[in-house]
Amino acid sequence: MSDGVGDGEARPAEAGAADEGRLRREERLERILDLLADRRRVSVAEVCAELGASPATARRDLDHLAEAKLVLRTHGGASSLAAGGFERTVADRAGERTAAKRAVGRAVAALLGLGDAVGLNGGSTTTEVARELARADHLVPADGSTGVTVVTNALNVAYELAVRPHVRVELCGGTVRARSLEITGPPARAFLEELVLDVAVLGVDGVDARFGTTTADAGEADVGRAMAAAARRVVVVADAAKLGAAGPRRLLGLDGVDVLVTDAAPTGELAEALAAAGVEVVVAPSDG
Repeated sequence: MSDGVGDGEARPAEAGAADEGRLRREERLERILDLLADRRRVSVAEVCAELGASPATARRDLDHLAEAKLVLRTHGGASSLAAGGFERTVADRAGERTAAKRAVGRAVAALLGLGDAVGLNGGSTTTEVARELARADHLVPADGSTGVTVVTNALNVAYELAVRPHVRVELCGGTVRARSLEITGPPARAFLEELVLDVAVLGVDGVDARFGTTTADAGEADVGRAMAAAARRVVVVADAAKLGAAGPRRLLGLDGVDVLVTDAAPTGELAEALAAAGVEVVVAPSDG
């Protein structure tokens, strides 16, 4: 039989355990927010692997963060508010997953040959593609002539390549979007409709089994489709964080993509959808 003292002794212990539990949860929530800041999107499985939590605990933590308006809850995981509802600038994204994007860039450069006419849209991944095209020895003719022609609607991509003597740069006309530095509008689309490209290399915000490739802006999607229509071959570049994700605007269905270059092999439903659409998947070797 317990007396008053016994009850009083038990309560502080119970309170201490509750406080410890709250602390552990706070630490988990902070870790999840850190993961989202780095990756933009996480799955329940990733949270479990990174935090050593059970699936039920991971789901509860993601639900709690969503209720607090700190993340956007998605099927099977969560995305950062920036990924879902606020478009960050290309400069903001430039420092994210740079090793993966460089690896993707090298893999794309290896797909190209001397004399190719290449379309490049905007984005942090296509910027790395541009840098790798500039460095690729096999695209530099021995006689100092033009090795590759790049057609782009992105100011930063044109800037990266304009000083390279072996690269001829053609820039679309139109209206510049400040956040992405991409040129959009009827003049850009009309310019592309007059061209024949060997390859269109398109950066995207997401590659989804159901929605295909997506991006943040309707104007950019429109120009991306025009670039794809002008090309004999369409190559989509997307680091692993974008696999299974979907942006707010559709660009191309998977049946409009010839090659996906990424840094990790797609899995599950997306892998099945890519195979069904006949998309060749190239997994870029890592730096390690």
